[in-house]
Formats: sequence, structure tokens, C-alpha cells
Amino acid sequence: MAYKYLVIVESPAKAKTIEKYLGRNYKVVASVGHIRDLPKSKMGVDIENDYEPHYISIRGKGDIIKKLKSQAKKAEKVFLAADPDREGEAIAWHVAHLLGLDLAEKNRVVFNEITKDAVKAAFKEPRTINLDLVDAQQARRILDRLVGYSISPILWKKVKKGLSAGRVQSVTLKVVIDREKEIQAFKPEEYWSITGNFLKKRKKFQANFYGVNGKKKKLTNAADVKEVTDKLTSKEYEIVKVEKKERKRNPALSFTTSSMQQEAARKLNFRTRKTMMVAQQLYEGIAIGKEGTVGLITYMRTDSTRISDVAKNEAATYIEKEFGKEYSSHGGRATKNAKSAQDAHEAIRPSSTMRTPESLKQYLEKDQYRLYQLIWSRFVASQMTPAVLDTMKVTLQQNGVTFIANGSKIKFLGFMKVYVEGKDDGKEEKENILPDLEVGEMVQATDLEPKQHFTQPPARYSEATLIRFLEENGVGRPSTYAPTLDTIQRRYYVKLVNKRFEPTELGEIVNTLICDFFPKVVDINFTAGMEQDLDHIAEGQERWVKVVDHFYKPFEKELEKAEVNIEKIQIKDEPAGFNCDLCGHPMVIKLGKFGKFYACSNFPECRNTKPIVKEIGVVCPTCGKGQVIERKSKKNRIFYGCNRYPECDFTSWDKPVGRNCPKCDHYLIEKKVKGGKQVICSHCDYQEDVQK
Repeated sequence: MAYKYLVIVESPAKAKTIEKYLGRNYKVVASVGHIRDLPKSKMGVDIENDYEPHYISIRGKGDIIKKLKSQAKKAEKVFLAADPDREGEAIAWHVAHLLGLDLAEKNRVVFNEITKDAVKAAFKEPRTINLDLVDAQQARRILDRLVGYSISPILWKKVKKGLSAGRVQSVTLKVVIDREKEIQAFKPEEYWSITGNFLKKRKKFQANFYGVNGKKKKLTNAADVKEVTDKLTSKEYEIVKVEKKERKRNPALSFTTSSMQQEAARKLNFRTRKTMMVAQQLYEGIAIGKEGTVGLITYMRTDSTRISDVAKNEAATYIEKEFGKEYSSHGGRATKNAKSAQDAHEAIRPSSTMRTPESLKQYLEKDQYRLYQLIWSRFVASQMTPAVLDTMKVTLQQNGVTFIANGSKIKFLGFMKVYVEGKDDGKEEKENILPDLEVGEMVQATDLEPKQHFTQPPARYSEATLIRFLEENGVGRPSTYAPTLDTIQRRYYVKLVNKRFEPTELGEIVNTLICDFFPKVVDINFTAGMEQDLDHIAEGQERWVKVVDHFYKPFEKELEKAEVNIEKIQIKDEPAGFNCDLCGHPMVIKLGKFGKFYACSNFPECRNTKPIVKEIGVVCPTCGKGQVIERKSKKNRIFYGCNRYPECDFTSWDKPVGRNCPKCDHYLIEKKVKGGKQVICSHCDYQEDVQK
């Protein structure tokens, strides 16, 4: 016999990495994800019989199942080494069922990182399949099926085919639409600020107006500003208070799935799906020279911030050697996981601190390197000492009018030597060093700058801020964020405009129906409570049938009402304003699966359709005849092309500006850069100043 033991994992890449560590007695094969699931063609849940699921082999997996059965027969023992989460536990359970394995046998192996030591240690301590975890995953799957396969057909009948609803998906859509309503209802309010520019012995600094006679004062209009400035009769201001403090700033904790997705969006401009895809590659293993294939990070679907003692000690050794003992926190600050976190997991970290990003750069693709560098830096920084800042607050006065200047200076970099967490607004904290100022001193004001402002509406959600909202409110789990955001875009319920989510007309129609007829489905607190119930099932504290029944009984009554009371919604076609070039009938604007498009009103006799394109007012630089229009790739990325395609094949990812380069006469393009936009040449090194 060529092998004694068969090991089944989900992915071929993972199989390849693990087989190298286990030796010739082991054969490692992949199920390539789930091999059984509920049928796509029908509900697949027996509501009358305790919600019994009807699982079938997934179409296209027949050959894999046949091969697994054949290989299992040749082995003395089969080990199930799917990922260490509920989904992985369910995959192991389904495989065990199809192969007829004994559920009382200790054949389940889990490891948080794919390294030689972790894999070998895991095989020394196999356990039985955890049926509580399986039940939790099964309950989630059945709840999602009950919601999706009950509401979606109603949407098809009453609105249009191809629509869908989902337990987490519908809440997420409502969150985006609620923010849009806030923006539309927002009424800007006027307010003013006064910035003073001051001078002390040629050293300039700024202070902002605070108030009058020791009380904070709001400046709501120009009259308020005049009232303040009329009190200022001199350029001399007295320093009445100087507060100096030392402030410590702690490093961010190591990544959870959610915080990694947010930070990758902020710092790397990665979409959520891309972040998870690249992280999966790093987890499953990369070939790194003589060392062979190695899993470079721990499991990437986790809501835990815990770090193992082994990893802490290795990080401390690296930090002390590289930066000095004063930079090592010897284990990082104490962390407390969220109640819902699965503490069997760790935070996302490098499998070895000693594998620095630079040492691996030659083996990694660009995106792999960038994400690994982010994960490695975040982890190392989390094990370093706090940064120390000297802060200074200075109060200046004249005739009872108060200005305040705030300054800060980094005294000790600490963790900031390696990494600083990004911000959603993209603004980085900067040092603001004030001159040495003492109480009683007089300083000169060089000028005062009154400025009118208006309050701004709340910002639309980006992928990062939407994920943070969902996580903070207990909606969904780490593994659900990427597919959820992907689904609401594919259904054309929302669109990304300047990296921010905007609801579509179709999204608003669907949301209104679900809110009116299925209020619990889109209730954030109810959905978060459901996640807690699923956690209780995983912990063995609750029966899954009871949890599903508690949801479905009232939901069933809502379904009956909806079937009767929802009126058919006709999405009216808009006149396009021109006639069909094939049959002469008026063209209309229709709403399709991927947004709006032009179609002939004489359908089905005439099937002429055209995409709705946006001209940018630039003549095509290639043919000189067509207009450059904005197009979208299959991945929804904007690019620019000639409207005479296919006669002219001009395309550009960057927006042409309609001028030619003064150096080489090629067309100029507009690039987004930090701080604004910059016009550069598409061919040579010519560039113009940044336009803010």
C-alpha cells in the first residue's frame, strides 16, 4: 500500500503544503470546498418535519466524491482537516457522511496555521467532529435558505425576475439606504471659525478661537465673528495658561478578519473580496525557495484578537534584536475578545515573525507582498511598546477673547517605528510643534483668518466603513462580509461611486417591500440577536431546531400576508428621446440586471439595445473622429474608450484631458494622487502641478 492514512482538506493548495510535512505514510487530497449542499432548484428544507435539510451531492462534484471514496477504502484511517471554523466543521461532517465514517472516531484535525510544527502537533491530538459547531452552521444555512427562498419568489412575481433577498444581505442594503435618507434629509448649518497666526521671536504658530470671558462660544454667522473681532484692539496677546503633558498611544491589536478588510481598503485600496482571496493564498502556502511551500499567515477568518505565547515570545526576540529592549512590550497589551469571538482561533498574524516581508519579497506576487507586509507590520507593532508624545496646550487672551493652540511632539516612537493604523478619512496625524511659551509672555498676532463653514452630511459608506458598522452592530460574521457586499452589487441594489455605496432605484424598491412586509428580517437588533443564538448553538447551549422554529413561525405569517397584500410593481420605462436606428420606433430606458440601458419600445419585434454611455467631452486621440466615453469593465472598473469601437480600438484606464503633451505630442491623462489630481503624459515623463 502506497499510503496508510488519507487526509482530506478543502483546497488543492492546502493539500500540497500539508502533504510535504506529513511524510510518505500520508496522502493528502482536496474536496475542493463543500461536496454536499441544499439543492439549488428548490427549498430543500422539510418545514413540517423539524426543518430537516435535504442535502444532495453538489453538481459537478461526482468525480471528486467517487475518487475520495476509492482513496478512503485503501487507507487504514481517514483524517478530516478542513479549516478551523464552523464552515470547516460542516465540510468535515459532510465528507464523513458520504464516506460512511464513524462520527465517534477521533479523525478531525484542526490547526490555525499551516506550518510543520502546527500540522504535526495537530495530528498528535485528533478529536471527534464537533456536532455543536456543525449544528450552528446548519442552522445558519437553513435560516438563510428559508429567508432567501421564501422572499425571492415574491420579488420575482411582484417586481421582476432575477431579484433576491437574504438575511444579512437585506439588512446591509437597508443600512446603505438609511444613510442615503440621512444625506437627503440633511440641512446644512452655517458656522464660522477664526484662526490666528501668531509669532514669537520669528517662530510662527497657529491658535483657534475658543470663546469669550472663559466660556466657549459658537460662531454661527458673520455678525458673531464681528462681535469677537471688535473686541480685539491690539496685536498683543497674553499667554495665560500653558499645560504640558505626556501622553501614551497604544498600538492597534493584531488583525481580525474585519479589521484586516478595513485596513486593506484604506491602505492598499483592496476590495473586500480581493483581500480575502490574497489572504487565502498566504494562509494555504507559498513556495519560498529551499524551505518549500509554507503557510505564511494564520487562519484568516477570525474575530479573535488572541495571540499564542509562542508567537509573542518569537516577536519579542525579533523586536529586541532589531530595535532594542525598550521597544518590546514582552507579549503586547492584554486583550479581551468580543463575547461572540471564537477563542479557539488566534488573530491574523505571520506564522513566523522571522519571515520579514523583505526576506519574502522575491517569492511573492505584488498583492501578496503588500498584504503580507500589512499583516506582519500590524502584528509586530502590536507587540511593541506604546508611543510617547509630549503634548502642549496654550491659552492666549486679549480683552477676554480666548484662543487655544494645541501642539504635540513624538518623544518616543515605540510601535510607530513599524506601523500606524490608517484612518477612514485618509488624513494622517502630524506633529504640530509649538515654540517654548511661558505664562505671562506676550506674543504678536500677524493676522486673523475668519472662515465660513457649513456642516456636512454624513458620508456614504465605503467598503471599510460599512464592514465596521456591520461588525460593531453584530450583523453577520467575518466570512459573510465579502459575499454580502458582492451580492448587493451584482443584484444592482447598490453601486460604487467614487468608492462609496449609493443605492439604486431597484435597491430602494426592494428595500421598501422588505421593510414594509418583513420588518424583522431587516431589524439590526433582531439580526444581531440571531447571531448570538447561533453562537449559543455552537456552544451547546441551544438546540438548532428551536432557534429556527422561533424565527420561522412568525415569519410564515408575514409571508402569507405579503403574498396577498403586495401589489405588482411596474418599473416604468423612461423615454430615451431618440428613435431606434433599426426600425424607427422610439427608444426607451429600461432597468436591467446590470443597470439602465437603451432598448427599442417595439420589443419583441425589434430587439435593438444600446448601452447608456457617458461622453467626457474629449475627441478620441487615436482616430480623431469619435468621442471618448466612460465604460465599465466586467469587474465594474471604469475605463475610457472610443465610441467608434470596434472601428477604433482606443482604450485607457486613465481619463484623457483633451490636450496633447508639449514635449512629445502624445495625449495627456488625469491621475488621482494624494492631495488632488495631476495631469501627466501618457507616453513621456511630462507632468503638471497637482490640482487640489
